[in-house]
Amino acid sequence: MGSFKGHVVPGSLFLAIGVWHIWCSIVRYASNPKTFRVRAWNPVLGFNGKLQHLELYVVAVGAFIDLCIELLYSTHLKFFVHGGVLNPSHMNNFEHSGMLLMFFLFGIVALLSQKTRFLPLPEGALCLIVATAFCAEYLLFYFHSTTHKGLEGYYHLLLVILIALCIISSITGAFFPTSFPADLACGISLTLQGLWFYQTAFTLYGPMMPAGCHMKEHTISCWSTDNEVRGELLANFQLFAMVFGIFVAVGGSYIFASSKYGHPDLRTFETSER
Repeated sequence: MGSFKGHVVPGSLFLAIGVWHIWCSIVRYASNPKTFRVRAWNPVLGFNGKLQHLELYVVAVGAFIDLCIELLYSTHLKFFVHGGVLNPSHMNNFEHSGMLLMFFLFGIVALLSQKTRFLPLPEGALCLIVATAFCAEYLLFYFHSTTHKGLEGYYHLLLVILIALCIISSITGAFFPTSFPADLACGISLTLQGLWFYQTAFTLYGPMMPAGCHMKEHTISCWSTDNEVRGELLANFQLFAMVFGIFVAVGGSYIFASSKYGHPDLRTFETSER
C-alpha cells in the first residue's frame, strides 16, 4: 500500500528533471544538429558557472532526502524485530530505499566524474549507470513485496511500462551517442513517469478515486468488476491525455527553439537525413 506523499515526492523529482531534459535536448539539437550528443545530465548555463551542476545536485539531494524519509522517518528506526529479522511491516520502505539509493549514487558518481579527476567517465557510461538505476526501480515495482491487485495493480503496471521506456531510451543513448530521438525519448519517458506518479497519487490516494471504488483498511477495492474495468479504462484515458499533452508541448518547444536558437544548417541537415 502506497501513500499520497510517497508518490508526489519522487514524481516531482522525475517531472522536473524530465522537463529540463526535454528542453535542453531540443535546444542543443536546434542550435547545432551536427555536433549534437546524447547527455545523461544537462548543465545550467550562465550565472558564471555557479549553477552548472544544479541538475546533479537536485538528483543527489532529492534522492537522499526521499531516502531518509523512507528509511528513517517512515520506519521510526524500527529496522529489526525479534531475532534480528528485518521488520516485515516496513519491507515496502526498505525496497523504496534501495531504489532511491541507486539514483543517489548516480548523482554522486556523476558529480565526481564532472568535478574531480578521480572518476573520469564518458557520457555513455553515465547513461548506463542511470539505466541501472531505472532497472532497480523496475525490479522494485515488478517484484514488489506489497502485492498490488485490482485497480491499484493496473496503475502500477502502467508505471512499470513507463520505467521500461526510461531503461530502453537510456541504453539506446549510450550506444547511439548522436541520436536526438534517443535523447528526447529519455526526457519524455522521465516526464511521463513523473506525471504518472502524480496521477496515481491523486487517483488512488487523493480526491480523484473512480466512482464505485474506495479505500478500506489500506486496500483499494471496487464494488464490482464493471467499476474496476471502468477505472482501468479511465487510467488508459489519463495516460493517453498525458502522452498527447507532452506531444503538443514538445512540438511547440521545438518550433520555438528552432525559431530562436535554430542553426542555419538545421533545415538542410533534416532534409539530408530524410
